[in-house]
Amino acid sequence: MPSSTSQVHASFLSKQRIIAHSGFNRWLMPPAALAIHLCIGMAYGFSVFWLPLSKALGISESIACSTGTGFFQQLFVSNCDWKVSTLGWMYTLFFVLLGSSAAIWGGWLEKVGPRKAGLISALCWCGGMLISALGIYLHQFWLMLLGSGVIGGIGLGLGYISPVSTLIKWFPDKRGLATGMAIMGFGGGAMIGSPLAVELMAHFSSATNVGVASTFVVMACLYFIFMVGGALTYRIPASDWKPKNWQPKAAQTTRMTPHHVHVNKIWGIPQFWLVWLVLCMNVSAGIGIIGMASPMLQEVFAGNLIGQSLSFSQLNEGQLKAVAAIAAGFTALLSLFNIGGRIAWASLSDKIGRKATYSVFFILGILLYLSVPFLAAVGSKFLFVAAICIIISMYGGGFAAAPAYLADLFGTQMVGAIHGRLLTAWATAGVVGPVIVNNMRDYQLSLGLPASQVYNQTMFILAGLLAVGLVCNLLIKPVAAKYFMSAQQLVEIQQHMLDKPQQSSSVMTEAPATAKIWVVLAWLAVGLPLLWGIYRTIMSVRAFF
Repeated sequence: MPSSTSQVHASFLSKQRIIAHSGFNRWLMPPAALAIHLCIGMAYGFSVFWLPLSKALGISESIACSTGTGFFQQLFVSNCDWKVSTLGWMYTLFFVLLGSSAAIWGGWLEKVGPRKAGLISALCWCGGMLISALGIYLHQFWLMLLGSGVIGGIGLGLGYISPVSTLIKWFPDKRGLATGMAIMGFGGGAMIGSPLAVELMAHFSSATNVGVASTFVVMACLYFIFMVGGALTYRIPASDWKPKNWQPKAAQTTRMTPHHVHVNKIWGIPQFWLVWLVLCMNVSAGIGIIGMASPMLQEVFAGNLIGQSLSFSQLNEGQLKAVAAIAAGFTALLSLFNIGGRIAWASLSDKIGRKATYSVFFILGILLYLSVPFLAAVGSKFLFVAAICIIISMYGGGFAAAPAYLADLFGTQMVGAIHGRLLTAWATAGVVGPVIVNNMRDYQLSLGLPASQVYNQTMFILAGLLAVGLVCNLLIKPVAAKYFMSAQQLVEIQQHMLDKPQQSSSVMTEAPATAKIWVVLAWLAVGLPLLWGIYRTIMSVRAFF
């Protein structure tokens, strides 16, 4: 017989324990999700550590490894500094592990609920940072890959999908807005974490230490507090709950199925693969631009950014620094559009539908990608930047609208697990997009083209990817009835997943606006750091203008 302590522990982490009761306000859920996503979103900002870590031993300048030291030797050497290209493998692992772990454990998450998944995400992400801090202290790169790359990557996957199905079930009337608010946090995590990391490294650095290890420890502790707070706030509605006085509008009824598909069938459904390609094409194009945004602006406009009619190769060291500062402001501006797009486009999808929203992404995106080379050729900096900003807003919007698209097609019962499998498209796009952009750039340079023209062909290729995505999106039709669970199967699944409370009379049938103080405090807890990040970003953007 298990001990009373283990029974309490199991009860505390059980899915049934977090079924909401009367008096719970559903508007506590978005800040709970944001508390986790703003922390794991720092994965986008890890590049701020690369240059300091490349001088972890030399401090003022890197200590080069001996000739012939390959990647695998760099995993274990402790007498020379790591290359930036070597450190970048951690970034690759983040998104490969995010997609794969979300796909592998998405079904388990639906069974155990978002609280347990959120807590494990916190342990993995923050524990991984602590292991990485140890790796920095011992100068062992394999510990950093294991810590933040593998263990942290698993935390990324679980943390990313943990609120998705919960928010969709709480907001059937605002599916796009709800998931947009949560996934906005993943795009905004670097906006808070990057300047925080820079200030912490400056505080901890000394003549013998670049300050990265201590920064990892402090950030891990801060993130753990926020992530645990978010996970413990998670609640789920009873399976038959719906907002008070809410009935789907006629337009919504035509695009939202009342039926549910089991996650085990999803690989065999054509609509899933079409949505997979839709997301993959949208992300491949967008992530290729994000990865090269700063060098692209510098090489295309070069001296024009500082009022000089000089090509990039003609700039001196001081001018290069001035141009780089302006490009940093451009990158910060893209972060704002990445975040804003997740809310704006996802909210629009509630009005016009997910299929129409993605069609706008692809049609408008194709036109914008094709216009970029022309705008660069005529030297229109404002229109060039505006085009890239809109492209990045649609990149973020594609992530935010995807869970709602899945819910519309496959039902809400197992949408978290299905979304987890969809994220393998992100992992694929994380390779496809940068490979296309980087290889095409190198190829164009090898042909002797000036730096200002090496991105033209790339824009045409990325527009082609969007054309493929548009065709796939237009081919998406309602899911055939043969794939849906029967009423009896649905009841069995709900009982197996503990979606029904033991005492249904104690479960809320509506979400009254009570305990408003908790809602206000929850939003302040995530809103104030987010506002600070926006403020710091705007300060960076000022250099651009």
